[in-house]
Amino acid sequence: MRGVGLGISALLLVAAVSVALWPVGEKPGREPPRLDVELGHEALAQRSGALLDEIVFLRETDLGRVTGLIESGSHQLFSQGISSPTVVNRLRDSVYADHDLAYGTSSELTLNPAGPALADGSLNPFALPEIREALNWLIDRRHVAEELYGGLAVPRVLPLSTAFPDYARLAEVSRELELHYAHDPERARAAIDAGMHELGAHREQGRWTWRGEAVRLRLLIRTEDERRRVGDYLANLLQDLGFEVERRYRTAEEASRLWIATDPAAGHWHLYTGAWISIVIQRDQAENFSFYYTPRGRAEPLWQAYRPTPEFDELAERLSRRDYRDWEERQAMMAEALALALEDSSRVWLVDQLNASARAANVEVAADLAGGVSGSALWPYTLRYTDRLGGRMVVGLPGLLGEPWNPVAGSNWAFDRMISRATQDPMVLPDPYTGLYHPQRIARAEVAVEQGVPVERTLEWLEVTREADIAVPGEAWIDWDPLYGRFITAEEAHPEGLSARTRVRVHYDADLFARRWHDGSWLTPADFVLPWILDFERASETSPLFDPAHLATFEAYRRHFRGWRIVSTEPLVIEIYSDQIFPDAESIVAARAPSPLPWHVLMLGILGERRGELAFSSNKADRHRVDWLSLVAGPSLPALARLLELARDATELPHEVALGEWLTPGERERRFAALTAWHEAFGHFWVGNGPYRLHSVHPVAGSVVLRRFEGFRDPADRWLGLSTAPIPELVLDGPLVVAAGVAAAGAEGREAAEFRLRVTVEGVPYPEDALQEVRYLLFDGQGALAHRGEALSLGDGEWRVLLDAETLAGLGSGANSLELAVTSRRVALPAFASHVFATVPPGEEVRR
Repeated sequence: MRGVGLGISALLLVAAVSVALWPVGEKPGREPPRLDVELGHEALAQRSGALLDEIVFLRETDLGRVTGLIESGSHQLFSQGISSPTVVNRLRDSVYADHDLAYGTSSELTLNPAGPALADGSLNPFALPEIREALNWLIDRRHVAEELYGGLAVPRVLPLSTAFPDYARLAEVSRELELHYAHDPERARAAIDAGMHELGAHREQGRWTWRGEAVRLRLLIRTEDERRRVGDYLANLLQDLGFEVERRYRTAEEASRLWIATDPAAGHWHLYTGAWISIVIQRDQAENFSFYYTPRGRAEPLWQAYRPTPEFDELAERLSRRDYRDWEERQAMMAEALALALEDSSRVWLVDQLNASARAANVEVAADLAGGVSGSALWPYTLRYTDRLGGRMVVGLPGLLGEPWNPVAGSNWAFDRMISRATQDPMVLPDPYTGLYHPQRIARAEVAVEQGVPVERTLEWLEVTREADIAVPGEAWIDWDPLYGRFITAEEAHPEGLSARTRVRVHYDADLFARRWHDGSWLTPADFVLPWILDFERASETSPLFDPAHLATFEAYRRHFRGWRIVSTEPLVIEIYSDQIFPDAESIVAARAPSPLPWHVLMLGILGERRGELAFSSNKADRHRVDWLSLVAGPSLPALARLLELARDATELPHEVALGEWLTPGERERRFAALTAWHEAFGHFWVGNGPYRLHSVHPVAGSVVLRRFEGFRDPADRWLGLSTAPIPELVLDGPLVVAAGVAAAGAEGREAAEFRLRVTVEGVPYPEDALQEVRYLLFDGQGALAHRGEALSLGDGEWRVLLDAETLAGLGSGANSLELAVTSRRVALPAFASHVFATVPPGEEVRR
């Protein structure tokens, strides 16, 4: 269940990712008429729901066709990134095309940690952490960024995005680790040699053998983008080290059948060229360690094979709960986790990319600065033509229907999730530029935190109070008894009393239960309750719904969950108690506020699992040799049709007694009648409540069709106020050569070195009150941090850094780097600028 339950990570698998660095340029010719200016506001003001009538999603993998397809009018939007400079130049120069930039995509190497002996009797060197760690020294990330990605990416070493705030907050430790793991092929070779000998392998005539057989590495190499070149580059490096390498070139769908769906111990692969996209700006990346390196990350077999050290596992789990007293402890824990993550290196990070999504010049959409169009939570509410209202739009994307769709443990592919997001109506929506959450179906929220807990509020729709003790009410639900099908209260489980670090009281919109699901059913409290029960059922070994792959994630959730209760239903008010915090109060509400799922659709999946016909997760489906539940296509559909008949005729359904209080009279019969009519009309069981409904699915043809949901009553222009992201633009200037090395006595009176930073947005000085911090770091010729501090504002967008004679003297002679990080209150992405200068003995400096 979203919020009260476990939620879904903001990190999505990328079916095909790429980058573009160019800003959106001026377009020749007349601008298309704007709907809100030339055509007037009246039509827009009268429209409710979606701004388009129909959206057709088509699979298109050839990026070379993008500009031509837009110019011909056959396509109006492409959600995947553009990597070819030729293609981007065509987009930039075209009168009919434009593009949006995003910063949330990263590329990495996913390593198979199973073994060392695999099921086929072969050796997996990557079972040894020391060999995984050595890949950090083996790979030249600068070469990857500049040559393989054409200069359209930046090197990345850490499990922190270089574009998000935590990287700037931890700049000092980040730089130290980046220097420690800098490209050093000899060190890599020595570490790999030592690890291979530890595993009992031998080098014979320059080739590694184990138990008399050549050590063969199977590399899964994605073919749709730059990762093909990355895979070939790495294969060559590994061959040079004496490994036999098999290059398995695969598309997204083909690769996922191996690295996602199979047991890593089977030995089908050793290394995969992975990529991830964050669909929202991650203001707090403390959860990355649990997600990427522990079994708590996901239910799939690969994650269940992760074996972090007890120290790293405990630290990652504590960070996921935000189990720290203050900000200083949090930063210390993050620094330690970064070091341990690199020692573990189940993933070896390569680069962070800039992504561009192409669109027609007369199309606008709120693209998220992290996730772009495909990751934007607001795209369904803002995608439109600027010169007309309504109409049909064709969207190209590199893959769809990559995995089965179900709302419990279904597809996590970015482009599947992009489409399904349009059919859903979340309780809160993230700002595409700051990552802070705005209310969508919440009237207001009250957040209480323990005194001393580091939590801040930014937006006005919620309030924060601090209390000495937050007691959990005895009637709050804290557990579920699957044997007797009943809720367990806090008083029953903890008769001695229970406290929490946070309490969130969510006041939902007064008209929430006057809204409909797409099949015409009214929302009711049961849509909030059954998903919560299902979370607990899937984690209980006594339940037929038990899924071992769900257990690690659930246990992490249980460590901070302290109970919840429905305070009222008219309007709906829910209180949630938890020990987990986030730096932003808005994120606490977003993580805690329960979201509904249509209980009657969930019930079909529950019946399917109980009868041994279907499974929510791929892991359970594989173990029980049944179909991974899909509500939209494939062999699940006839099974679901049979289950629907069974549900209609059953005298009692699972959990019906527990749901009884939350069901309205006759609701069961009406729900299943509506779902039957829906299935007969559209041939699937995907029922949402968002601005678009799923009209049709065509797996063979590679297309999905959405149509405007007439019952979505929000004003169509509600979210159109979000415009271009105000990212700070930096220009740093200063001397190229300065004097240094003077004795302390002689330093008096010598001139300091002055550096000037200009901060603007679209050529206009950035307002000083909109900047949170302008910080500098000074590194000497050895890359060591020599000094740090805050820049001084001179007004009108100008800032100054003054390095005094004593600081310069401490640098010695050589090349140095001054790096500035600028954090804005209006956009979460920090901006960086650097200036390299030389220090020379006094008298040898050269004036510019």
